[in-house]
Amino acid sequence: MGYTMDPDPKTTAKAYGKELRVSPKKSYEVCNMIRGKDVDTALSILEDIIEKKRAVPYRRHNKLTAHNKGVGSGGYPVKAAMVIKETIEEAQSNAEDKGLDTERMKILSIAAHRGRPTKGNRPRAHGRSTPFHRKTTNLEVILQETEEV
Repeated sequence: MGYTMDPDPKTTAKAYGKELRVSPKKSYEVCNMIRGKDVDTALSILEDIIEKKRAVPYRRHNKLTAHNKGVGSGGYPVKAAMVIKETIEEAQSNAEDKGLDTERMKILSIAAHRGRPTKGNRPRAHGRSTPFHRKTTNLEVILQETEEV
């Protein structure tokens, strides 16, 4: 698996979450919300989503979705926010290991892609079963050290 971009390794740190058991659609919307922000701001936004204080606006996957105050159609994807927060913290610790200043880190790239489905079966009547596949998500995070404080 590759990253969507190949930035300068001296000023960036990366992390990749492979086949995470979380919805790719909800992960996509959370990633759009925090892309381009500094790491501390992004982590506080994710904490607010986990505590259900802040709603995530759904721009693409919003059919038959409830509206929230000040956001329009949206929701509180807690599981996706928790997984994305862990991946950002992994990238932040990778930056610390490289000797970068973690106080001045900004999210350069964050992307959620569909992963390989986990195959399973749902039992049905008369000894039969129906295929039931669980969706997974591949999540990539690239943090960059900025010059200004």
